[in-house]
This record gives sequence, structure tokens and C-alpha cells, in this order.
Amino acid sequence: MLTDSFGRIHNYLRISLTDNCNFRCFYCMPEDDYDFTPPARLMQKDEIVALAKKFVELGVNKIRLTGGEPFMRKEVGEIIQDLSVLPASLSITTNGTRLHEFAATIVHAGIKGINISLDTLQREKFIFITKRDQYEAVKNNISLMINKGIHVKVNVVVMKGVNDDEIIHFVEWTKEHHVHIRFIEFMPFTGNRWTSNKVITWEEILDLISEKYSFVPLKNDIHDTAKSYSIQGHAGSFSVISTMSAPFCSSCNRIRLTADGKLKNCLFSNYETDLLTPYRKGEDVTDLIQKNILQKKKELGGQFNNAFEDLNPDTILNRSMINIGG
Repeated sequence: MLTDSFGRIHNYLRISLTDNCNFRCFYCMPEDDYDFTPPARLMQKDEIVALAKKFVELGVNKIRLTGGEPFMRKEVGEIIQDLSVLPASLSITTNGTRLHEFAATIVHAGIKGINISLDTLQREKFIFITKRDQYEAVKNNISLMINKGIHVKVNVVVMKGVNDDEIIHFVEWTKEHHVHIRFIEFMPFTGNRWTSNKVITWEEILDLISEKYSFVPLKNDIHDTAKSYSIQGHAGSFSVISTMSAPFCSSCNRIRLTADGKLKNCLFSNYETDLLTPYRKGEDVTDLIQKNILQKKKELGGQFNNAFEDLNPDTILNRSMINIGG
């Protein structure tokens, strides 16, 4: 098992397939002229599968594919099929635009859950946030996945003055639809224009929802990042990921493998371990993985704490979100 110096077992691996994306959301990819990683520097299909197998041997039993946009990766269908036979549950985070092209692959691979990013229920605001006119495609593919029996979680990055006026509208969506809305506190990454006054906290979100709805907390797994709630009579549910105001680091079991083969033991860590280069040299990367996990800080990559109001984002050393892989 992969255990850090605080006794936390890490059995959940997030693999970024690419830093390429067909959206241009400012909180994820700040520059339109962003230079995508050249294909030769990305993990190749067989390398992704081989490294995933290594992590499974070390105790990982849950794998999530991310990006960029994972369905921009040329061999994504083959990668999904190859990973689906491993003794680990497989899930995907996507912007949803290409799900209809891979619906059969997703079903055949036995994927039970998909996270889809959608920060607004208004077409014009969607275009403002993503710089793309794909709102209907995303909404249609959410319905498609639900109709195919896939559990859909909708990720909503809540930003004051941008989409905080839609929180109730998202909750109302759960009344008739089997969708789980996840409100995510706005987090600082390199170049994403983060300021503390744009953060809507977990408590503020719940206070706003409570003005219209009564809700009860759902039982959460010890490793859940989201605090979940249900409303009587609603087909779906909602939750809040309180990274900034109430971090969940004490029970963290997540590690990340970037598209260029770097291992990050925390979303906010400025410490990475290159696995791809030694793997290509035929070296066993087991010790490198274990040493990386042992370097994990107690919380938030050791770079800040939940007193975020006075945080200067320029002091945080990290990649942009799209370059990390979520």
C-alpha cells in the first residue's frame, strides 16, 4: 500500500491523458495561446496502461481519467478499454462535448460514473466562460449518460459575480432529474485570476440554498471530498467541495499522474516526480512512487491553509489546472 508519513493510504489515482482541451475556461486555461505539450512528451498509450498497472500492484483500486479534455486524446477509446480490465474501478471527468461519440465504449467498459463540468445553465454565459458555443451539446450528453444508466455528477466551479446567482437553479435541476450537482469552491492556480473575494464558501452556499429548500446531509465515505445533501422529493442531490474553507486533507487518498508522466501527491504540491523518463529507460519506478508519497505535506501542498482571505496567489508555486489534470 502507498502510505504517507501521516498514515494516509493512497488508493485513488487520477491520470491526465492530455493537457489539450476544446474549451478555454479562464479558471483552468488562462491563455488562449497556451502551448499544449508536444505528443512526444506525453505518456503514450502503452505507457499509461503500464504505469496504471504498476499503481494497481501498489494498492490503487480506483482510477479516474482526466485532462485537459480526456476525449481529445486520439487513443482514448483504446485506453479506456485497456484500463477497464484492471482490478480497479474506472471513472472519467470530462467537459461532456464528445460523450455521444464514445457512449458505446463507456458502457462496454463498465464505467458507472462520469463527472461533467458545467458552470452555468445559461447559453450566453456558457460561451463567456468557455469561449465556445457547446452548451446544448453538453446538456444533451448529460441526458444521454443518465439515460444509459451512468451516474452523472455535474461539477460547478462557483465564482462570485460570475455564476453564484445560479446556485438555486442548479439545485432545482435535481428535482426531476437523477443528477448530482457538485458546487466547487474557486481554487487558486497559476494564471487563473484567482482572488479571495471571488470565493463562495461551503457555508455561504448552504445558507443560500436554505433560503428556499430544507435539506439533510447524506452519509459520506471517509475519503469523500464532497459534503453531500438531499432534498426530500428530489430525484437528484447536491454537494459542496470545500477545498478553500474546510479542507479534507486529513483523509486524502488521491494522487495524480500528469499527461507528461509526473507524479503529484497533492493538487497544490509544488513537488513532482518524473516517472516517465526512468520508465522509458527500463527502470523500476516503484521506489520513486513510494518516495513521492512520503513527501506529501499535511495539507494543501504545504503552500497555504484554510485562512484563504489574505492569500496572495502569486506566492503559490504550481502548474495551471489544465496542466495538472484536475
